[in-house]
Amino acid sequence: MDPPAAPQPFAAQVLYTPDGTPYYATQPAPAPLALYQPPSPLPVPIHHPGPVAYLPAQHIPAPLPVRDPWPARLLAGGVGIGSAGLGVGFLLQTLAAATTGLGLLVAALGVIYLLKNSSGGSGRGGQGAVNVSVNVTNRNR
Repeated sequence: MDPPAAPQPFAAQVLYTPDGTPYYATQPAPAPLALYQPPSPLPVPIHHPGPVAYLPAQHIPAPLPVRDPWPARLLAGGVGIGSAGLGVGFLLQTLAAATTGLGLLVAALGVIYLLKNSSGGSGRGGQGAVNVSVNVTNRNR
């Protein structure tokens, strides 16, 4: 029994629009293609107003005065001041943390510098060995 044949690659059919532009179709087109043409703009109708009739002005009553909502204004001001204080508190806390971190970094770098540039115990900053010459004479002879 022969193994099944491998499927052959499908070659897409090349179709052309009326102006000669090729396109590739995987299925036959159900109808001949037509070029897209944008819709033409509609003509703007011209409006000719008729004669204008002026009506007499009507009396519009003024709105009644409303009570001042002072509790709402106080509450809004208190919320605003409280949130501003909270924001300033967060700002100062962040600033304190940043300066603490910067101070610790400078201190660590200073300790590293001192450990690198000093040779333990000498008071002259690690200049190395010092030549010493001592002459001892006995005067009691």
